[in-house]
Amino acid sequence: MAGPLTDALAWAVVGLFLLGVLLRWRESDHARTATVGAWAVFAVFWAALVPHFAFVQKSFVEGFLSLAAVPASLYVGYLLYDGRDSLFVLSRAVAVMGVVYLPFETIPALTVWGLSLPSPRYVLIAHTTGQTQWAMELLGYSPTLVEGEQGYLNTFKFVTEGGHTILFSIILACTGLGSIAIFVGLIAAVEAPLGRKFRALAIAVPIIYVLNIARTTFIGLVFGKQYMQWFVDEVLFLFGGTDPYKVSFYLSDRVISQVLAVVALVGVTYLVVRELPELLTIVEDVLYLITREEYDLRETLDLPERTDDIGS
Repeated sequence: MAGPLTDALAWAVVGLFLLGVLLRWRESDHARTATVGAWAVFAVFWAALVPHFAFVQKSFVEGFLSLAAVPASLYVGYLLYDGRDSLFVLSRAVAVMGVVYLPFETIPALTVWGLSLPSPRYVLIAHTTGQTQWAMELLGYSPTLVEGEQGYLNTFKFVTEGGHTILFSIILACTGLGSIAIFVGLIAAVEAPLGRKFRALAIAVPIIYVLNIARTTFIGLVFGKQYMQWFVDEVLFLFGGTDPYKVSFYLSDRVISQVLAVVALVGVTYLVVRELPELLTIVEDVLYLITREEYDLRETLDLPERTDDIGS
């Protein structure tokens, strides 16, 4: 997240979506208005993040997706206002995603009755750092673990043959929380037996977790050991960078990992949909937003028939 402004916008978005969910549950006439308003504020949120991703993080993928999310959010709001009620399911999903993600982003460390409680962000970062360190050591590498800018022991220190120090830090974006929150939100939003929902979570969460540790290990080692110092001048020009030692980072993280992450999310979605075909309502809505054509993916994907679990 970019800072206090986007944090406040994020909570406002989640609050409005939750209000829409509550009003929809109570069959209030104002549910549509609240949810449409949530999508409008969501567009403002993504617009505020574009400079951060594009110019601070120098991420073409995230910058483009943030920019595309602005008109997409406004369009969803328009379609919902115009009567496409299936988008209430997507709206519920976004509400749950926010409830899962935002506490880790915004809740600080607390002291309660003399007991110091670490921030959720720290707990998750520390765990991811430890697992990444274990994976690096399993592959025969032993970088030094040092304190990072946030005051956490979350930074791997590498020293090149020429004596240059390279620091690779695990931050919240490196934990896989964003992807996990997406699937938790999607699975929670649809109407389906609890048994199949839990099985869908049991498919998505472990896969994302393992792939994320593989990603942080890959980026850390490639960056720290400078394994992808390819087309240095060209890469620095494309990313607006000046430090030649960051070329391996740009290629491994901003290009390879982020592109593969999109592919992985599509693959995980397919596996989850086979267990929870009710998710196709959301997928079909997203495809409609992109193509303006209606789809019947259940028939196209030849999914197995599901019967509701007894007692779910």
